[in-house]
Amino acid sequence: MKLYFAIIIIALSSAFGYGQTAVLSIDKPIHKFSKTYEGTTLEHVYTISNTGDVPLIISDYSVACSCTHAVLPKSPILPGKTFKLKVTFDTEGKFYFQDRIIYLKANTKKKTHKLRFKVNVIPRNE
Repeated sequence: MKLYFAIIIIALSSAFGYGQTAVLSIDKPIHKFSKTYEGTTLEHVYTISNTGDVPLIISDYSVACSCTHAVLPKSPILPGKTFKLKVTFDTEGKFYFQDRIIYLKANTKKKTHKLRFKVNVIPRNE
């Protein structure tokens, strides 16, 4: 009987341990830049928080164009802490309305999270 209760207690405590996850929260995930001229490099900082129970690891990001770059954290974001994620966008060769998405890969239940920015780029010759 004692063995039976010991197994139940171990099973329940391990279930609680596996239930802990990192939770990535983004303050203002969409940013709108004001109109800008072609050739300008734009920069924006997104505030990312870990509202989960374990350290948040942002392992990678993907974008559709090499004109967009993100600076990922070098170490895990601890529970309750924030990180300022810097994104740059080179407008060289880009014209008119641009709508870009950055996909972040993290150790969360959702696995992938979206950052987005929009800008109207005015060509040099206009």
